[in-house]
Amino acid sequence: MEGLGINLSSLLAQLVNFGLLLALLYIFAYKPVIKMLDQRSAKIKESIDQTEQIKEQAELAEKETARLIAEASKEGQKIIDQATQIGEETKQKAKQDAKIEAERLIAKAKLEIERERDDAIGELRNAFADLTVIAAGKVIDRSLDKEQHRQLIDKVLEESKVLNKN
Repeated sequence: MEGLGINLSSLLAQLVNFGLLLALLYIFAYKPVIKMLDQRSAKIKESIDQTEQIKEQAELAEKETARLIAEASKEGQKIIDQATQIGEETKQKAKQDAKIEAERLIAKAKLEIERERDDAIGELRNAFADLTVIAAGKVIDRSLDKEQHRQLIDKVLEESKVLNKN
């Protein structure tokens, strides 16, 4: 082997040195690097797991949000329906109140008209009584007792009023 330029003792020393170097590298370099890579792999796996959990939570939150939106929409529609119903009830009540007020005003107006008519009739009676007394006075050419004639005319008018109503 010497002919090849290989010295056996030198080769043996190099093999021992290489074995020692390999053992030292394995102990001091390979194990810490593998340990560091395992830790890094564990951190990456943990991050992936957390990402999956966050993704699941986001999906759940999205579903919950969609459910809450749907529920709020139903509640909003219910409130709108109630407001519409209250509006209709208020409208009907206002119509009914207006109708009652109109009927009350009509009844009041009728009473006022009757009172004014009765007043006018009373005034006409008085005027008619006065005219009758004056006419009667002129017919018999003397002055009659106005009060007696007025009572007589009122009595006749009352009797005619009673007969006209029947």
